[in-house]
Amino acid sequence: MNFYFEASEVLNRLDAKEGSIKGILATLPENNRSRTAALVIETLKYKSVLSDVIQASKLLTEERKKISSLNLALVLVHDTLLANGIQAGDGPIKQAILRHKTRLKSELQRIKIKRGVKSDLELTQTSDDRAAKIPRYVRVNTSIWSTEEAISFYTKRGFQLQGPFASSKGFGIDEHIPDLLAFNPALQFRDDPSYKTGKIILQDKASCFSAFVLSPPCNDPNAVVIDATAAPGNKTSHLSALMGNKGKLYAFEKDTRRFSTLKMMLAKAACRNVEAINVDFLTVDPSHPKYSLATHILLDPSCSGSGIVNRLDYLLEDETEMVEEDRLNKLAAFQLMMIKHAMKFPYVQKIVYSTCSIHATENEHVISHALQSDEAKRSHLKLAPRNDVLPTWNRRGQPEEMKGTGDADSLVRCCPGEDGTNGFFVSCFIREHNSVLPQTESSKKRKGEIEEVTPEKRKKKRKKKIKTE
Repeated sequence: MNFYFEASEVLNRLDAKEGSIKGILATLPENNRSRTAALVIETLKYKSVLSDVIQASKLLTEERKKISSLNLALVLVHDTLLANGIQAGDGPIKQAILRHKTRLKSELQRIKIKRGVKSDLELTQTSDDRAAKIPRYVRVNTSIWSTEEAISFYTKRGFQLQGPFASSKGFGIDEHIPDLLAFNPALQFRDDPSYKTGKIILQDKASCFSAFVLSPPCNDPNAVVIDATAAPGNKTSHLSALMGNKGKLYAFEKDTRRFSTLKMMLAKAACRNVEAINVDFLTVDPSHPKYSLATHILLDPSCSGSGIVNRLDYLLEDETEMVEEDRLNKLAAFQLMMIKHAMKFPYVQKIVYSTCSIHATENEHVISHALQSDEAKRSHLKLAPRNDVLPTWNRRGQPEEMKGTGDADSLVRCCPGEDGTNGFFVSCFIREHNSVLPQTESSKKRKGEIEEVTPEKRKKKRKKKIKTE
């Protein structure tokens, strides 16, 4: 029966808007994740019908001492009516459902007659059409193999490099993000050997923007980078790969369950330069000797998730409804707090802030407030110009939401369904070149490395090295 309690808890977390279906399922223990995920998804497909059946049968009223919640009743009634029965030994909860089995079946049949359908399948919710326009993105994990090897692997299996929508076996190379492949949206990779061994990461294209824009130092043993909200680990593993698995990448995650998922993900992806830390980033002292020398910080904090239109979240009944203004304001306050805290790190050169939200409250408004903050002024941080933030991406920030600052062109937006991605927002803060970094004994030894984070300076250093040799 624990299996059903776990599935009902997932539904409780979805009701509380703790994250997307995909994100919450990713936090489950891997050994039982597939089974629980299948029950949750199938229950959600029939949630409206099952709720009507439960209400009409008065199940919760008559069995309130045995069945504690609607979500528990939903998963149990689903298996009773639409699967092979409740997969658990006899007990008081199972018996409570079985006492009402005949009536539950009768109410389900009444609904089918009322709706004019003959099969159970016709009662399921229809999918979000926008999801069909988004390819199945596969990021090649270059910490394990190369993109060339990945392309060869898939072409030998019958896939053709002709674009994701050309055929069911078609795929393409993304034009904006290196090492990202786009496959037909109908494909599943959960049983793919490359996925199981960490060679590929299933990650939406827009989600890859954050690490790519941050562009952490590559192959630099002295690099110090922070991922402030790391779980489940897709962006962390991307950062690690971009760093060439060199230097130090501190990955913070405050939630214990999500932290466990993060560690499993990092191990699977062979991230050798990452130190995962089960701590709230907001409690980290920016002057701490371990973290104070961080030059690049990635911020992808909790958000409304309003841009997500993946193949699962259409199942949430209120997904398309307007998010409450009070909740958005609370999220925005938290997001601004995260940015201002990151700005306090004394040697930070670059901060990327991203959300999977479509709301200006969490995006342009947060950025405007951050730019006006004392932390930004003290650290001489401003928005990076368009040329440094996906310059060929056409959809930018909303000028009318930036209070006439003219900075909207520095921001990146993705529109769900229209840009071949989920909805997303990316911004990048950089330290002004003429600003003076603080001097401490520990930092003087590292000052040279910190100043060499730009590609131009790394190029000059290589030329100088060649001459001396």
